[in-house]
Amino acid sequence: MTAQSTAPAKKPLHHHLYVQVLVAILLGALFGWLAPQTAAQEWVKALGDGFIKLIKMVIAPIIFCTVVSGVAHIEDARKVGRVGVKALIYFEIVSTFALVIGLLVGNILKAGAGFAGKPDPSAITKYTELAAKRSGVDFVLDIIPDSAIGAFARGEILQVLLFSLLFGFALLTLGERGRGMRTFVDDAGHAMFGVIAIVMKAAPIGAFGAMAYTVGKYGSAALLSLAGLIGSFYLTAALFIAVVLGLIAAAVGFNIFRLLAYLKDEILIVLGTSSSESALPPLMEKLERLGCSKPVVGLVVPTGYSFNLDGTNIYMTLTTLFIARAMGVELDFAHQATILVVAMLTSKGASGVSGAGFVTLAATLAAVDPQLAPGMSLVLGIDKFMAECRALTNFIGNGVATIVVSAWEGELDRDKLQEGLKRRIDPSDVETAVSTE
Repeated sequence: MTAQSTAPAKKPLHHHLYVQVLVAILLGALFGWLAPQTAAQEWVKALGDGFIKLIKMVIAPIIFCTVVSGVAHIEDARKVGRVGVKALIYFEIVSTFALVIGLLVGNILKAGAGFAGKPDPSAITKYTELAAKRSGVDFVLDIIPDSAIGAFARGEILQVLLFSLLFGFALLTLGERGRGMRTFVDDAGHAMFGVIAIVMKAAPIGAFGAMAYTVGKYGSAALLSLAGLIGSFYLTAALFIAVVLGLIAAAVGFNIFRLLAYLKDEILIVLGTSSSESALPPLMEKLERLGCSKPVVGLVVPTGYSFNLDGTNIYMTLTTLFIARAMGVELDFAHQATILVVAMLTSKGASGVSGAGFVTLAATLAAVDPQLAPGMSLVLGIDKFMAECRALTNFIGNGVATIVVSAWEGELDRDKLQEGLKRRIDPSDVETAVSTE
């Protein structure tokens, strides 16, 4: 049999998910621009919200199955702690780079200088009140669920992760007696990824609805009035991905742009929905296919969604400088150093809160200089457009982090990594995946 006859048939372009999502995003933006009143209606918003809810429906079970299976199959229990410590060290180092780059670009471009808008304190009251209620102690206590079922019901990632770790360790100590349960969890995990494969078929509909509603509701006026800040943020995020994450990827032995091409479906879904959670399950599956071990993927990805928020960090420092200059407040070196320290803490303290990016900004501004807090209203209208870039950068950063920690642990199959990145295998294409294994 010739190599040509065994090669899988190439799918038509319109059958690829990334093409469908890209077209849906463009059509959604066009619909929102041409018919803003219709696009801003609740039924259009429901298309995007419904897709995200479908994804969130299975996030907790997938994290549980992946983490429990990974922990229960390892031989050395100390490995879990070792992987966690390495991941947290990586998160803190890279997050600091993200914060610094945001400050550098903000200072170089003089973000906010000459802006004529006036803040409206009443517009952001709910965010400042929520930020004031969140403390470091609250964050630590919130990791512990009131009940295991409650954690799954609310979809709290860190709470599910904690319970999954404990359950996995319990199965590990049971030894042979836990074999039946381990098999059940493994099979359940495969079934959950099957559910995701079905749900992802609706991704173009979700992307269309989310983009149409965003453009229709906030429109070109909000974009044009603050185009400088939006452009600066997207530029800074692109520099961070290409330079910082690119250098990290090169040091580990892969090309950042090949990784972006490999994750193109998920990147477009995140762009369309403004939510990195919408691509969490397929990210975990694709990273495993790239040669990252299941225990590392199960630990690093869910933890990274709360602790490795590179896009949010860039947003906080850059937007803080913008608001300060727009309000005529010049922040000296001491104030900017304070931003670094405060933002590093607040980015964790508000993770998992609705509107987390804006909540962290409120907490940061209040801690740096309380008179800046009302300035949040200046960027309220464009936060949805900023959220897309925040989510994209967070998503890509967590993909890189998982590969790096896998390499540190010596649990990265480099042959699979290179094969996957060069051939750009789509994990949702079962025939292609099977033919290469």
